[in-house]
Amino acid sequence: MRRKASLLSALMAAQRKRLVILAILSLGLGAALITQAVLLAEVVQRVFVEGDTLGGVAAALGYLLLVMAIRVLLIYASGRTGLSMAATAKQIMRSRLLARLTGSSLAGALAGQAGGKISVALDAVDESDSYFSQYMPKMIEALFIPVLLLISLFILHPNSGLIVLFTAPFIPLFMVLVGLSTKRKSEEKYEQLAQFSGIFLDSLQGLVSLKLFGWTKRQEERIERSSLNYRDATMGILRIAFTNTFMLEAIVMMGIGVVALELALQLVVFKTLTFHTALLVLLLAPEFYNLLKNTGTAFHSGRTSMGAIRKVEEMLETVEDDPQHETSDAMDALARKQLEQQLAEGPPLIELQDVCFEYEHFKLDTGRLTIHPGEQVAVVGRSGSGKTTLLHLLSGLLTPASGEVVIQHQPLALLGEELWFRHIGYITQHPYIFAGTFADNIALGAGRAVSREEIVAATDAAGLTELVSELEHGYDTEIGDGGRGLSGGERQRLALARAFLKQPSVLLFDEPTVGLDVQTEKILQRSISELARKATVITVAHRLYTIRHADRILYMEKGQVADSGTHEELLARLPQYAELVTAQREGGLSSRS
Repeated sequence: MRRKASLLSALMAAQRKRLVILAILSLGLGAALITQAVLLAEVVQRVFVEGDTLGGVAAALGYLLLVMAIRVLLIYASGRTGLSMAATAKQIMRSRLLARLTGSSLAGALAGQAGGKISVALDAVDESDSYFSQYMPKMIEALFIPVLLLISLFILHPNSGLIVLFTAPFIPLFMVLVGLSTKRKSEEKYEQLAQFSGIFLDSLQGLVSLKLFGWTKRQEERIERSSLNYRDATMGILRIAFTNTFMLEAIVMMGIGVVALELALQLVVFKTLTFHTALLVLLLAPEFYNLLKNTGTAFHSGRTSMGAIRKVEEMLETVEDDPQHETSDAMDALARKQLEQQLAEGPPLIELQDVCFEYEHFKLDTGRLTIHPGEQVAVVGRSGSGKTTLLHLLSGLLTPASGEVVIQHQPLALLGEELWFRHIGYITQHPYIFAGTFADNIALGAGRAVSREEIVAATDAAGLTELVSELEHGYDTEIGDGGRGLSGGERQRLALARAFLKQPSVLLFDEPTVGLDVQTEKILQRSISELARKATVITVAHRLYTIRHADRILYMEKGQVADSGTHEELLARLPQYAELVTAQREGGLSSRS
């Protein structure tokens, strides 16, 4: 696996200018904080000890208000810089996720639950906000301001400086111990959230099936369990947060108490300290501890965000490690250009060289198989024999465990999906129709900007002109998500219209006529025959009478091509094929009677 800089390192590298700005703001904030304490101690000393009037300290009060205003502005600027860092980081993460997901192979895109991916792209990225908006500004402040405060304390009163120096390490030590646990719990939380989102989205998409099969109660219980697991993970993080806050408060109170006790002894008992110095130290010491305490709280949020960032990184790594993604640019530029020209000129030569693919209890082994340019090939066999898996391998949806799919003497793995998908069409039994206009759904097939005239021609070729004329707004009619409002036959013809617009060199059909009425089936068969004039057509056939005139029929059995030939040849020499034909004939007669 390729080693790359971590996602967090890449995000921080993009924030260098803002980090410098935060450092400058932190130095200014530290100077303002010390100046404010000095002015406040001066005012209190002159009014309550020396008995000066308010008029006499008016100038000092004016300077104090000015420094306080400057301090507020510096805090605001630091917060705005942190928010800008967070916005930039989230934009980079979402852009990289989108680029990787769209650039991954279809096999990689189909892996995992859609809900889990959505959860990472939205929720996990949003959760990373506090790392940049809170954690980083506070950590940079912790690098500069405590040092300035500690130097001031040692100058004013070395004993107080030593007390602060020896008690302060307990805060970062506790932060580290808590942070390790928080990061682990955070990763568990986002794993539970991704799982919950995946189950919930699956349930919404399959709600009709769940109701039809009486599975809604069980699915509801499954969602509830997943939700409770997410709740428990979240409460675990909150428990750590509350414990963290309590311990930090205890350490801060104890540190300030020890400093105050030592100052009281020096001021009252030993009388070695002036009131002004004691007050100034007592003003600076809490600022020191509170700064570390706030840093500790931000540290907790930062470790939680790091768990979210890690989930994003894992998703990016999963996509990057996709074998097809790795090899998509491996082909020589000249060879790619020549192959693209050959594919544009006509159907390619397709070879399967001992291609193997395995599921848990199924193995497909094609042996040596050649599909000649322009050949009309039908794939038949009983259910579970591997017909659709074969189409998935030819289309690039699946990657062979061994062997190669070869296109024009070039391995499909080296072609890259972008080049191969540009020249193939794959029409399944249930093509997906997107929410949008009728015209937009057809134009999707071209993969380029197309004119309304081209869309109209493709619609007419697919036998959809009459349907368009009946729609309220014609081609501009909005279609529901998933093709709601269209029948199964209309969705199939829309998919064919996409193919007419694309004019691919290779057409793959997973028997699109199953479940359609006779008239719609005839329209589809006529359209398919028209498309087949300029393309290699490979059809998975369930109705054998639809492919009797194919150039060649492949009969598959238990994941292997048992035999191939014309319809008459297979009837004469392959008993299994003859039995399948006889069974379908008898079934057809029975249904008609």
